[in-house]
Amino acid sequence: MSSIIQQLKQMEIIKLGSQPTVKGPEDWFTGSVRINYLFQPNGHRRAGAAEVTFEPGARTAWHTHPLGQTLIVLSGIGLAQREGGAIEEIRPGDIVWIAPGEKHWHGASATMAMTHIATQEELNGKVVEWMEKVSDEQYQIALSK
Repeated sequence: MSSIIQQLKQMEIIKLGSQPTVKGPEDWFTGSVRINYLFQPNGHRRAGAAEVTFEPGARTAWHTHPLGQTLIVLSGIGLAQREGGAIEEIRPGDIVWIAPGEKHWHGASATMAMTHIATQEELNGKVVEWMEKVSDEQYQIALSK
């Protein structure tokens, strides 16, 4: 068996606490957001995942993913919207699939925090393309519908 195949067959365990929690960058988020990176793409896998917690009113900027994104809601009440689509409420146990290249945002409701696991795959070294922020006005309009 070649050494590359042998390396691929080795199990990897990423220990809890081996990767620090980071504050969501202000360029990507509005409000208080914490990110726990679970795993990143590497030479053996295209997928990456993070557990993301949004405090009430916090949300992502508009963004796309070259190979799409899957969100698994763990706790709280959240909101998700694709460009041109209706605002959708998301709750624990909900799984949200965002198609490749689809412009969207997601975050917490105005009154309750929300935590989800976000998974996405890398294409040509990129997993996400960040765009403009969701304005307070857009967020309030979304809440009123």
